[in-house]
Amino acid sequence: METITRTKIADLLKSKSFGEKVNVKGWVRTRRGSKMVNFIALNDGSTIHNVQIVVDVEKLGEEYLKPITTGACINVNGILVESQGKDQNVEVQATEVEIYGTADPQTYPLQKKGHSVEFLREIAHLRPRTNTFGAVFRIRHHMAMAIHRFFHERGFFYFHTPIITASDCEGAGQMFQVTTKNLYDLKKDENGNITYEDDFFGKQASLTVSGQLEGELAAMALGSIYTFGPTFRAENSNTPRHLAEFWMVEPEVAFYEIEENMQLAEDFIKYCIQWALDNCLDDIQFLNGARKLLYKNEDNDDLVERLRFILDNKFIRLSYTEGVKILEEAVAKGHKFEFPIFWGADLASEHERYLVEKHFKCPVILTDYPKEIKSFYMKQNEDGKTVRAMDVLFPKIGEIIGGSQREEDYDKLYKRAEEMDIPMKDIWWYLDTRRFGTAPHSGFGLGFERLLLFVTGMANIRDVIPFPRTPNNAEF
Repeated sequence: METITRTKIADLLKSKSFGEKVNVKGWVRTRRGSKMVNFIALNDGSTIHNVQIVVDVEKLGEEYLKPITTGACINVNGILVESQGKDQNVEVQATEVEIYGTADPQTYPLQKKGHSVEFLREIAHLRPRTNTFGAVFRIRHHMAMAIHRFFHERGFFYFHTPIITASDCEGAGQMFQVTTKNLYDLKKDENGNITYEDDFFGKQASLTVSGQLEGELAAMALGSIYTFGPTFRAENSNTPRHLAEFWMVEPEVAFYEIEENMQLAEDFIKYCIQWALDNCLDDIQFLNGARKLLYKNEDNDDLVERLRFILDNKFIRLSYTEGVKILEEAVAKGHKFEFPIFWGADLASEHERYLVEKHFKCPVILTDYPKEIKSFYMKQNEDGKTVRAMDVLFPKIGEIIGGSQREEDYDKLYKRAEEMDIPMKDIWWYLDTRRFGTAPHSGFGLGFERLLLFVTGMANIRDVIPFPRTPNNAEF
């Protein structure tokens, strides 16, 4: 074949260089036609759209073209011409076609018919080749880019916190252990407890549930930082909202009070959504239609309208106490919730969505939660009952961001950690930031996959991460 520099299909579809020789490479979506001419829909992953390859069967040979079926990979030289077909501006009249790899129609699982998301999870190594998951993973990339751009433009530093840790940030104890010990011959002390002197780190270590605590250390030196990396929860939850491995975005900012933290969260989420509309509109519009076929029983709103709803509304600031009162009034008027609502309850998604979707009809930032249902590091209010927590609540999702002003007072933090039975040997270094030059500071965490659920309209969190890790599932 003649050597011609490859053009990505995303760029080719915008080109007006008609009559020029071009080269495209990609995977065959479909092939149709007659004994005279074939039409191949080719996609290389750079865009949701295919380019049509027009093939003269007599010139290239019917037998040679036979292996070019759905899933095959080909290299095409040809002439770029204006397309006569609808929904496309350009096409390629092939002069040479090289077959890189074939896909036997009898065994290749991705055929033209529609496939369920459940089936596609079983072949997660191939599902990025589908239009739906190609769109999802391009949006995932763009959301990651938006996150880095947002914080970089505001003078934040990207700080890498450890994946292996000896501390449990959330205090829930649901952590994956990291060890090199022989599990069939565990060394134990006289009380029957496992000892770790012979382990790699010389102590019990786990995969992190959050980069927050280490992020706070950095904020106390660099001022404004953010972490963005994988986190792990050994929580046996088989729900559409839970993963054992997921990605978290966690800014921590010195000298921020809770009000500044709330504004940062609102600005951040709006920036990401505006980025999606500016850079991913084709994929979003495709998913708007595709998910209605994938999730037939779901309430499918218009995705673009969903995103504009966030941009067009200022987020309501509301205390937990006021929120509970609104929910109790709703119950008194006959509204039925699956879970009971009372002051001190940890709000369920149905409660959060009621406030957003039914009562205020705009995003809500709920603040000042009871300290008993929140983590030890949150700053205590003067009432002695509540802490300066903040959760950003979205339609369809419920909580999408959780954060707080952090407790900067050493004595209060120490006492609260004791009350919650957090071993001092695990957090002495964290307490040190309150001993040496303490300062007010705040931060929050965004579950990256929760954001992607909202932007893509997918109904299950397993469908917005390439290789989901859930109970009894660690394939690929």
